[in-house]
Amino acid sequence: MKVLFVSSGNCSGGANPLAKIQGESLKQNGIQVEYFGIIGKGINGYLKNIPRLKKFLRNNHYDIFHAHFYLSGLVTWIAGAKPLVVSLMGSEVNLDLSFRIVFIIFRKFFRGRIIAKSESLKKYSKMKKVEIIPNGVDLGKFKVIDRELARERLGFVPGKKYIIWVSDPERFEKNFKLAEASYGLLEDGDRNLELKVVKSVDHDLIPYYMNAADVLLLTSLWEGSPNVIKEAMACNCPIVATDVGDVKEVFGNTEGCYITSFNPKDASENLRRALAFGKRTDGREHIRHLDSDVIARRIIDLYEEVLRV
Repeated sequence: MKVLFVSSGNCSGGANPLAKIQGESLKQNGIQVEYFGIIGKGINGYLKNIPRLKKFLRNNHYDIFHAHFYLSGLVTWIAGAKPLVVSLMGSEVNLDLSFRIVFIIFRKFFRGRIIAKSESLKKYSKMKKVEIIPNGVDLGKFKVIDRELARERLGFVPGKKYIIWVSDPERFEKNFKLAEASYGLLEDGDRNLELKVVKSVDHDLIPYYMNAADVLLLTSLWEGSPNVIKEAMACNCPIVATDVGDVKEVFGNTEGCYITSFNPKDASENLRRALAFGKRTDGREHIRHLDSDVIARRIIDLYEEVLRV
């Protein structure tokens, strides 16, 4: 089976990182995956890629097309690529007026298959033929590593406690202000504590951060199915996170993982609880069903179903 992934191509590497991770897991399961990166931002930036994609499709054949984010789906749909599967990535839940109007038009007229990353995103989309398939996590890459070895690799100070926050503080939806405020309340009582912002590091180092950290903090205003949560759980790292996307479902009843409100005092108190937990979680056992190979198989099953219609 030959599949074309269509996603934003503005990132280094020519494809959306989450789409690339998913595509590579499909390759490992025998699917031939190629990528088409959309160059440009905003509605007009995306729509300008329609002629470019049409030209590309005249010289290339695929069994199925998989677009990531509804604007990529819109471009692929208008370009005439069929059969088409579109993954909603989570950013659709907080669009400004112009993007929201385009999304309403898209969901009204699109008749292909939709993948939503969580139940809440499915409900928000109000679309038919929606399959809930969360992002998977590579359990071979994200695994338990000796904590002292991980801390030494990253240059962490022995005996110091680290809260890691993985994202770009400039991204509004990641809500770094809450991370700063909640950490500030903790720091007053514990000088042997550091909030470590993990930004623009080699992805191969992320498992070391997950194993070296005392707590992962996620403060997002909205998400679809945040991979960083699953990656931390795969490494048995305690977590404090806002109730966004499918975080609560992924946590389940895992001890050492806490849901916080957007109130800095509440976030700070949950960080105290996570730090006081004082050991690794058993999160890995709770997410084996989210292994990237398992998720890849579910996507392949959906592709095969689409091709049978």
